[in-house]
Formats: sequence, C-alpha cells, structure tokens
Amino acid sequence: MEVGADYVQPLRTITDSALWGDRHYAGTRTSDGVDISTRTKHREYMRRTGLTTVDDYSGGFKEAERRRIDAKRGVDPSRRQDVAQALAETLSGRGKQPRGEAE
Repeated sequence: MEVGADYVQPLRTITDSALWGDRHYAGTRTSDGVDISTRTKHREYMRRTGLTTVDDYSGGFKEAERRRIDAKRGVDPSRRQDVAQALAETLSGRGKQPRGEAE
C-alpha cells in the first residue's frame, strides 16, 4: 500500500495484540455453528469434540516425514525381527513346509 510522505504510523496499544486477549476469537463459530468466540469456549469445544490444534503435534511432523521417506526407500523397521522370527521357526521345525514337500 502506498502512503504519502507525511504519513505517520499510529502508535500501537496493548489492545492491538491478539496475544493480550480474545479479540481474534470475536464472532468465531465452528463449521457446525457452535459459538467459540472466546479462548475458553474454543478450548471447551475442542475438548468436548475430541479435536486438537496443530501445535499439539509440533515434533510429530518431522518423525512422520522420516517414516514416510523410509517407507518409500523400502526401509521397514520390523523387517529384521520378522526375518529372525521366520528363520527361528523354520529351524525349530514349526515353520511352514515348502510347497510340494510332504511330511
């Protein structure tokens, strides 16, 4: 936005900041029409409906991304355990017999 050379920015007051109150909640409603116009109402609605905000998952996104990348590369953390278990079962005689072989 272009302003003139004589423009003076107005002084900010404490009420200008959304952090100092619930002004950013004013008039807010959920998609199903419930009034959440205060921080308390919003928190209660989220608790009652079992919802959460994205900031509850601050560390989870990086871990999930790592798991997705590993899965695309074929890395399976349970693979080593699965192979060891299958080998142990085969060696102990409890494993499946190969096709075509009768007991």
